Amino acid sequence: MPAARSARNSTDATRGSRTSSPLPSLPPTPVRLLCWAALLAGFAGAAPAVTPRAAIRIRDPFVLPDPATQTYYVYGTTTAGIFDGGVERKAVMVFKTKDLENWEDPVPVWEVPADHWGRETVWAPEVHLYRGRYYLFVTLTAKDLLPTPPDRPQNVRRGTEILVADSPLGPFQPLGRGPQTPPDWMALDGSLWVEDGVPYLVFCHEWAQITDGSFDLVRLSDDLARAEGKPQLLFHASEAPWVRCRGDLGELYQGRRYHAYVSDGNWLHRTKDGTLLMLWSSYGPNKYAVGLARSKSGRVAGPWEQLPEPLWSDDGGHPMLFRTFDDRLVMVIHQPNRRVERARFFEVEDLGDTLRLKGEIGGR
Repeated sequence: MPAARSARNSTDATRGSRTSSPLPSLPPTPVRLLCWAALLAGFAGAAPAVTPRAAIRIRDPFVLPDPATQTYYVYGTTTAGIFDGGVERKAVMVFKTKDLENWEDPVPVWEVPADHWGRETVWAPEVHLYRGRYYLFVTLTAKDLLPTPPDRPQNVRRGTEILVADSPLGPFQPLGRGPQTPPDWMALDGSLWVEDGVPYLVFCHEWAQITDGSFDLVRLSDDLARAEGKPQLLFHASEAPWVRCRGDLGELYQGRRYHAYVSDGNWLHRTKDGTLLMLWSSYGPNKYAVGLARSKSGRVAGPWEQLPEPLWSDDGGHPMLFRTFDDRLVMVIHQPNRRVERARFFEVEDLGDTLRLKGEIGGR
């Protein structure tokens, strides 16, 4: 299958420009002006370049449906080499698709400034519509070193920052001067949850800092600009009976095996009977997997209980749920969990107290 286009060429193609063919010779003014107008009109009407989903490498996919335009916006991690060929981009990029199968070439919605606090990695972007505006939650990593516990990889500053725009296409602007997660934590995969009108940031505390990765909660200000109060622990990854130590599975990090339990990719879902579930990822018996936790209180603060078996166990994860325009509930993950990742879509049945995968949508 054809490889996805490079970031630079993708942007040019989506804008409808072409630089490979020289412009024709044109007669003098005023005829020249008429010719230029016709030429530019022709370029402006060119159809955007489209790539089949199966040919696009993407990690941590997030889908934002826009009913007004019947368009799905697909965001994903870019600094792990989102495109085949290893092209990286210090930016948050978005694809557009009408059918989830054919994706217009990506465009940037936020370019990380050269002097920004976190430019080493750009991970797991999510875009949420909240009070009439669009909010980007993105995990960034800095070069700044943090104190490192014994037998852990070097800790660095990592956190989720929140930005805002008036369109899912951006341009997004930061709400503050750093992450909304604790500045001395290695935190990632922050997501928005609103309960009784109160916004919360639900995020992961990384195994590299605490060994047994966790999911944590902090209240946000109404404008999402800052955290209010201290984080609250929801649960640790090792509490799920299906989770395995990544080192025991032979997984390497920076060339070494570490004893660790991974917490990744949290997504909250209120079921048809009011049950609150969390989908999340870690390593299971068959490597990367998606599990389910259930809030005993029906509220985000928990307490949380773990379902005994993973929802998905075939080396894929970082789940989120969305509804298609024909009202199907769909889970998207990346799979496999290595440098050939693709987005895969599965229709989900809401059983009230749990979820069941009904079948895959589209081809692999």
